[in-house]
Amino acid sequence: MAATLDEEQSETHINGRMSGVVYEKIVELIASNVFPVKSRLPSEMDLSERFEASRPVVREALQRLRDDGLIVSRQGSGSYVQRRPDVEVLQLVPVGSLADVQRCFEFRAGLEPATAALAALRRDNEDLARIDEAMAVLDKCVAEGRLGAEEDFELHNAIAIATKNHYHSSIEASLRSHVIAGMNVTRSLSMRRSEPHLRAVQQEHEIIVKAIKAQKEDDAFDAMKNHIVNARKRMFEGI
Repeated sequence: MAATLDEEQSETHINGRMSGVVYEKIVELIASNVFPVKSRLPSEMDLSERFEASRPVVREALQRLRDDGLIVSRQGSGSYVQRRPDVEVLQLVPVGSLADVQRCFEFRAGLEPATAALAALRRDNEDLARIDEAMAVLDKCVAEGRLGAEEDFELHNAIAIATKNHYHSSIEASLRSHVIAGMNVTRSLSMRRSEPHLRAVQQEHEIIVKAIKAQKEDDAFDAMKNHIVNARKRMFEGI
C-alpha cells in the first residue's frame, strides 16, 4: 500500500533530524582530530553502522559537510577531511542544534539578498535613519569589544522593514531567535580570533548599507549574499 503524504512528510522530517545528528557527530570528530585533516572518512556503510543510521541519512549528512567545506569527495576514492573547525564552535551551540544553525544560514542566503535588493528600491528617509542608527549602535559594540549579536539582528531587521513588504519583516521577526543564535556563534568566534575579524564583518555591513542608500538593487543583493555566505563559512574556519 502506498504511503500517504503525511507519512512521507513524517519520514522526511525524521530522516532530516537523524542526518543532523550524524552531521554534528562527524563535525565533533573532525574538530577533536579523531578524523584529521587530509584523512579519509570511513565509508558510508561504516558510518551507517557506527551511528546506527541508514545510508541515505549518512549520505545527507556528508552532503551538508561538503556544503560547509569540511570534507571533499573524490570519485571512486571516498570523502576526505578538508579542514578542521575550531572545537569552540561546538561549545557555543546547544547540543543537537548545529545542523539547525547551518540550515538557518542556508535559508537566509536565499531570502535576505532579495530583501536587501527590495530595500534598495523602496527605502525612504525614515528607513535610512533607522538603518544608520542600527549601524551606529553596531559600530559602538565593535569599538567597545561587545558581542553585538542582537544589535546585528536589528540592522538586518531594519533592512527588512525598508522593503515595505510585511512578509519580509514578518519572516525576519519570526526568525529572530534562530538568527541571533547563529550570530552569537559567528561573532563569538570572530572576537576570540582577533578584532579584525569583527571589523571585516562590519565592513560587509557597510557595503550592504551603501548599496541600499545608492538604490543599487543588484549591488545590495550581491553584498547581502556575500555577507550571509561568509557568515556561514565563518562557523567553520579551519585551524
